[in-house]
Amino acid sequence: MAFSMAMPFSEGEEKMHHLLHVPDQRDNPTSTMLTPQAAYMLQRAPLLALGTQDSQNRPWTTLWGGSPGFSQPLGGGIIGTRTIVDGVNDPVVQALVGGGEKGEMVKGDRDVDGGRMVSGLTIDLMTRKRVKIYGRMVAGALGEVEVEYEGNTAAKVDGAPDQQDQLQLVYKVEQSLGNCPKYLNQYDIQPALTTSKLISRSDVLSEEAKSLIRKVDMFFLSTSTAEDMDTNHRGGPPGFVRILSDTEIVYPEYSGNRLYQSLGNLQTNPKIGITFPDYETGTILYTTGEAEILVGEAAAQLLPGSNLALKIKIDEVRLVEGGLPFRGTRKIPSPYNPLVRTLVTEGNIKASIDGSHRSAKLVKKTRLTPTISRFTFSVPEGLTYASGQWAAFDFSHDMDNGYSHMRDDDPRSLNDDFVRTFTISSTPSSEGKQDSEFEITIREVGAVTGFLSKQRADHQSKFEVSLLGIGGEFKIEQAEGKLTPFVAGGVGITPLLGHLSQLDLTPEKFRLLWTTRISDFDLVLGTVQTWPALARCTSIFFTGMDAPNDVQDKLAKLRDTGVTIELRRLEKADLDAVPAETWYMCAGKPLRKKILEWLDGKKVIFEDFDY
Repeated sequence: MAFSMAMPFSEGEEKMHHLLHVPDQRDNPTSTMLTPQAAYMLQRAPLLALGTQDSQNRPWTTLWGGSPGFSQPLGGGIIGTRTIVDGVNDPVVQALVGGGEKGEMVKGDRDVDGGRMVSGLTIDLMTRKRVKIYGRMVAGALGEVEVEYEGNTAAKVDGAPDQQDQLQLVYKVEQSLGNCPKYLNQYDIQPALTTSKLISRSDVLSEEAKSLIRKVDMFFLSTSTAEDMDTNHRGGPPGFVRILSDTEIVYPEYSGNRLYQSLGNLQTNPKIGITFPDYETGTILYTTGEAEILVGEAAAQLLPGSNLALKIKIDEVRLVEGGLPFRGTRKIPSPYNPLVRTLVTEGNIKASIDGSHRSAKLVKKTRLTPTISRFTFSVPEGLTYASGQWAAFDFSHDMDNGYSHMRDDDPRSLNDDFVRTFTISSTPSSEGKQDSEFEITIREVGAVTGFLSKQRADHQSKFEVSLLGIGGEFKIEQAEGKLTPFVAGGVGITPLLGHLSQLDLTPEKFRLLWTTRISDFDLVLGTVQTWPALARCTSIFFTGMDAPNDVQDKLAKLRDTGVTIELRRLEKADLDAVPAETWYMCAGKPLRKKILEWLDGKKVIFEDFDY
């Protein structure tokens, strides 16, 4: 019977625990052997990410597999892996068995005492299960296998040679650890043949490499010390890795199990190997370089909204077309994925918040539709804002429940700083004069807006929220002799509301095309009743089947104001009928994308509320 001895945390891991205030009274869950869980996953998972070091002690990571069963326990903690690989351009294959003749066995201790270090992550993206392993190479050989297509599960790929490189690798596992399913985006993996073609190899990111990085929703990384190595996964929404330059990238570290094994290694040795797979095309991007750990303010200054991030300076890049021996079909993304955090240089809205904390008291709440409410806040010391600007609130005092590893009832809250910006929908006083109150008009769509909607606003209410600042530069300007159109999607009417007192609301000068759900009818009617001149300038496009019972009476009442009503979606022809070269818009991402396509070639100034 084998027993796993308790492992101490490494010096680097302890440093990360101290930096991030992780409690001391914890045991390291890493096993000093191949556990039954790890052995089972190696047999059942269709993918294995593997890391090793090259002759310059630089870590690289690769991704093998395609179907379960290509790795098998051989007894005594030893694993045998046999799989089709890219034998020419895969840096891990080259580091392990490169330089020899095809079929020649290479011993694991040829360069390193005790055998070359290897680390792995066996992973099933459909069940969202993964197990980490670490060990030493015993032996390996790179040979060839002829593919027979009759009854073969590997998909035929145009241009793929019938002779495929096959790696046989034997290694002894000395550590293993099960990992949680957070941030694993689902892919259905199927085997395919390699058609390896080196697109580029350099010390900078090509445009093709950058395009792949912007597209992927996961990558695999390997880090190492003199006596240990770690391979793991990072996932998020497409675009969660941001490109700083031709040689630098950065990504946010989300809330995890707080072991910090990868980052602990980087505290000792900053070298890192990151691989980006494109499951759809089979292209793979190998990189190796050095990482800088950004904690607290250092992370927020680069990626506002982040408390922990990793910046990588790239040393070498290899972009290989057709290098993956499998293909994957995207299924369901992880429910834990937060929104993409953009760089300060990309206009991250949180970077412009001045951080001066004031208290805003909720003094009035008006329900406008089943999902939209208007909130009035009082700021006793007063504030100055312009039409179309936003107010930034910090709800963390009321909503941040502290650290937890997983929170299935509210998964996205784990990486949430609870800072929200809402467009101010009230009209400011004259220029330079301070206001004691302001309004926001918002739809209930998430945890923060849901929390705000539950607050009372009467004489007994004491709800206050921290106001971080006012910002934004969205401004509607009417040019002499020109028609100014505004396109609003639902609650995207809000930046227009604060401008209405300053605009010439005649059909010759202003046009509003507003598309919204018919359940938002009362917001529309209330808006044109407040601003009667707006009615003759407005075409409203009602969508949705959840109409109120008295919809016909309401529609008749709205028509009496002079509004043009369409019971359909907004279409390109509606925009084409408006003779204008400069447009204003506020809409959600899907509608905004479509409108920008429709208005291609014209100037479009838009406010978004993605934040």
